[in-house]
Amino acid sequence: MLHELHITNFSIIDDATVEFGKGFNVITGETGAGKSIIINALSLSLGERAASEHVRSGEKEARIESYFEINTKKMSTHVRDAIRDAGVTIDDGLIFKRVILSQGKNRAYINSSMANVQTLSDISRNIIDIHGQYEHQSLLSNDNQLDLLDMFSGLIKDRDEVGRLYESLSSLKSRVRSIEEKDRERVQRMDILKHQINEIESAGLRQDEEEELMEEEKVLGSAGHLAELANQSHELLYASDNATLPSISTIIEHLRKISEIDSRAKDALKSAADALPLLEETSYFLRDYKDSIDFNPDRLEQVQQRLELIKALKRKYGSSIREILDYRDTSLIELEELKHSEEILDSLKSELDDVRKTFTDKARTLSRKRNAAAKKVESAVVNQLAELSMPDTQFSILLTQQSGNDTLDGWEANQTGIDNIEFLISPNVGEDLKPMAKIVSGGELSRIMLALKGIMAKGDNIPVLVFDEIDAGIGGKTAETVGKKLKALSKNHQVICITHLPQIASYADRHMKIEKEVTNKRTVVSIKQLERNDRTAEIARMLSGEISDLSLSHAKELLKRAAH
Repeated sequence: MLHELHITNFSIIDDATVEFGKGFNVITGETGAGKSIIINALSLSLGERAASEHVRSGEKEARIESYFEINTKKMSTHVRDAIRDAGVTIDDGLIFKRVILSQGKNRAYINSSMANVQTLSDISRNIIDIHGQYEHQSLLSNDNQLDLLDMFSGLIKDRDEVGRLYESLSSLKSRVRSIEEKDRERVQRMDILKHQINEIESAGLRQDEEEELMEEEKVLGSAGHLAELANQSHELLYASDNATLPSISTIIEHLRKISEIDSRAKDALKSAADALPLLEETSYFLRDYKDSIDFNPDRLEQVQQRLELIKALKRKYGSSIREILDYRDTSLIELEELKHSEEILDSLKSELDDVRKTFTDKARTLSRKRNAAAKKVESAVVNQLAELSMPDTQFSILLTQQSGNDTLDGWEANQTGIDNIEFLISPNVGEDLKPMAKIVSGGELSRIMLALKGIMAKGDNIPVLVFDEIDAGIGGKTAETVGKKLKALSKNHQVICITHLPQIASYADRHMKIEKEVTNKRTVVSIKQLERNDRTAEIARMLSGEISDLSLSHAKELLKRAAH
């Protein structure tokens, strides 16, 4: 749910915090007090277009933050994926933040991480709907309209099955198309593959061969220098007149005699005695090493040629021997496919025909169920709108198909089946049905949304609903009906409503009042949560424009009736 909205230096608001609660929240106040500014600010925090004019006069920037408590278990998979792709971590909730600079630039954040405005919009549209004069309305999206119809009609399992069949259909079509395209160049491709495979296999590559050859090349190329160093070291250690080993033997003998007299020399004697066999081993190594050095230019040439061969293969087939061998293995599989492409193609086509037939049957059935459910929804919406003072409204759910070759009966398809959807509406007598997205009146659109949301509440998984201007052009009994419907809707959603009507406000679980006053020659907007007597007084003001004994009595009666 939307827990808190914090606004700083936005329009005529210098600093205000609005705390929302569960259930039905209403915001009231005098005309021009700034009620719609609250919704405007909320919309901007969720990704609506911003302008420098939104910044309060004399200030450098405006800041808007909206904090949502999120139940991740109830969050849809694609919303979690969108949040994850944005690099956002959900702990206890989501904070959407917008900073608007007076120079015209603006920044967006999600949980303190920088984000672009589109990401804000993509994520927030799945957790909040704002209905009224603003654009943040998920029900205007054809995809969401189809989702709602399917969820309302209990068709999600059917649609998931159709989606899985569509994925199989698409995969098989892609494989058939690939083989058919390859078949046109099959012989040429087979010759190329055979040459490449033969070139790699004839090289007889080993996994670690390149590293071993590079080490051998380094040794062969420095053979003379290595032999000279080894010989000189052996001479110094063992073979020369002043060799080290004989001298150390003499030193050990001297230390032994010293230690027989002075025990302090015993440690030095032990160190020298321990070093002697190690130096002797070194002498043996140097002797054998200098004799083993191979002055073999032919072998060096062979190694260098082998390295050049590997280098040439790497240029063609991969950056390492492992990649070259992987390329060979992949080519062997492709060559085998090409050799048996006709058999494979016939088998795939047969499988494709079976899947297309099953998909066609399931998609047709799903479409029939949708059409049946659409009729029920149409009738229910018309009845609901009549109760909401739109008695002459026509509403229709248009399901259409587009020609294609995905099904046996010639329709284009996708993961949701073969249907395209459009909610059509005509709020006035004599007007043609038009797409709901083209409805201009904010009040009409809000009431249409309220009717749809009330009917489809169980199928709608968007937790927060905001209604602005829903009371435009209504009053009396209709206003009370709207209040009841909003209250009923708040059992499954958090509902936030800006209203001028006391009948609607009387049903709220949480009532907030916007007030505007001038302090130190500046307009200041304040937001107050109303309890008991304050709430009764506000309802009385909304009833008659002033607070009197009579209006207070009527307000108490209205609140009492709403409570029951």
